[in-house]
Amino acid sequence: MMEGDSTTGFFGPDDPPTVRILGADSRLPLVLGCDHGGNAVPEGLGTLGIDRAHLWDHIGYDIGAAAVACGVAERLGATAVVAQYSRLIVDCNREPGLPTAIPAESDGIPIPANRGLSEPDCEARTNTFFWPYHQALGNTLGRRRRAGVVPILITVHSFTPTMNGRERPWHVGVLWHRDTRIADRLRAAFARETDLVVGKNEPYSGTDHGYTIQMHGETTGIPHAALEIRQDLLADAAGVGQWIDRLAALLPPILEQPDPALREITYF
Repeated sequence: MMEGDSTTGFFGPDDPPTVRILGADSRLPLVLGCDHGGNAVPEGLGTLGIDRAHLWDHIGYDIGAAAVACGVAERLGATAVVAQYSRLIVDCNREPGLPTAIPAESDGIPIPANRGLSEPDCEARTNTFFWPYHQALGNTLGRRRRAGVVPILITVHSFTPTMNGRERPWHVGVLWHRDTRIADRLRAAFARETDLVVGKNEPYSGTDHGYTIQMHGETTGIPHAALEIRQDLLADAAGVGQWIDRLAALLPPILEQPDPALREITYF
């Protein structure tokens, strides 16, 4: 199932839909979101004025995140909702209107096509690429609730091994804001994996970098958390496969336990 197509002038005949949904008919509680899943740029925006190679770097998308989210969803029979266009067009995990939502520069790389945009230009991008993803994610979660199922939202991201010259030792980070129901259980499960260094709201904080989990989790009262996996661990198919295997083994005991806290709408 595809959602999020647009009839604006951004798209050429070969451009993909803005959103991919895998396992749309699943009734299991688990929904995996991927805010930075793709690095596509529509025909109407060219390459945003940057070398195309940068679109395949971490500034263009979260390397490996979509493959992990879709792989886990397929393995468990859950649902994955994936944003397919580059975060450089508009960042689906940033509040619209913030300077970082349509960055003029990313990790020292100027983005010429993002400079000097008018308010209508920004609104067009937001309406075309940002809101269709969030509408698809919201609709997916809403269908669960209408069916009497309390959904569980986990967003999947990846992060660079170094940033601003600083090594990041964490293999995986668990992010949250106020609701710790899923975060606590994920952290405990990862802690039992003796080969992992686990970040608690690292390398980012769910307070500052958690628009999606706050919008779709915190405001609706459903259990939620975000995962950040280090990108060098997802650099090839073998690494992606290892994380699919790991998460597919760790998540069911968490999600299937008869824990009333995970079956309730709770506002924090």
